[in-house]
Amino acid sequence: MLGLVENHSLTHSTPRTAAFFDLDKTVIAKSSTLTFSKSFYQGGLINRRAVLRTAYAQFVFLAGGADHDQMERMRAYLSALCRGWNVQQVKEIVAETLHDLIDPIIYDEAASLIEEHHTAGRDVVIVSTSGAEVVEPIGELLGADRVVATRMVVGDDGCFTGEVEYYAYGPTKAEAIEELARSEGYDLSRCYAYSDSATDVPMLKAVGHPFAVNPDRALRREALAREWPILDFNRPVRLKQRLPTLSAPSRPALVAAAAVGAAAATAGLVWYASRRRATAS
Repeated sequence: MLGLVENHSLTHSTPRTAAFFDLDKTVIAKSSTLTFSKSFYQGGLINRRAVLRTAYAQFVFLAGGADHDQMERMRAYLSALCRGWNVQQVKEIVAETLHDLIDPIIYDEAASLIEEHHTAGRDVVIVSTSGAEVVEPIGELLGADRVVATRMVVGDDGCFTGEVEYYAYGPTKAEAIEELARSEGYDLSRCYAYSDSATDVPMLKAVGHPFAVNPDRALRREALAREWPILDFNRPVRLKQRLPTLSAPSRPALVAAAAVGAAAATAGLVWYASRRRATAS
């Protein structure tokens, strides 16, 4: 365990809290959307030229992060690329290849943090610029409680129109977690956030415990100036190879475990006191 998470007992007087994670290069080692390009090609959604172009975009992304202009160009390109894709087919391709493509590139350090936050009673929320059809299954794989992701407009024919309904990027990420805080009762001053990109500074500023993870140059400068902790994640690992597993106990399970522990402790004290009285007599 990384030991970066404060533990608070689950009581009614403690405000609800959450940990907000960017996805790409924060929880997983690559771009979630671009990782599926080969699968989309094999499913007939894109051609070989598009595969090569997305491979280059992945290289740029991994080499040093994408700045605002590059992200905007990538958004425009991917929006045009997915125009006409059947949404159900996309979901099926993602479901079929999720474990083969995503499981091996999850950072062990991020998985440990997710475990720690769940154990401390916090919700885990993935906040990603990638599309919901990709992010939601990854969030389920990670055991996240909620997902915030970009949503594309779907036409009456069940296909993407190429238009963006909601773009989870920059300030809109901060707005999304503030809205979640209002609806779910999170105390943002006690919440955590993790990201690799300077475009997520608004999200990081919105919480009391921001962390820069594998930060790009701009975010590293910002983190140093603001004295935010900087984390380096570099150990991708398959979830099934991790012990303990990522599947965190639910809140009822945590409460039940606490109750059992308390009962056992009480029983132990009663036994010890009765034994002392027997010895004294």
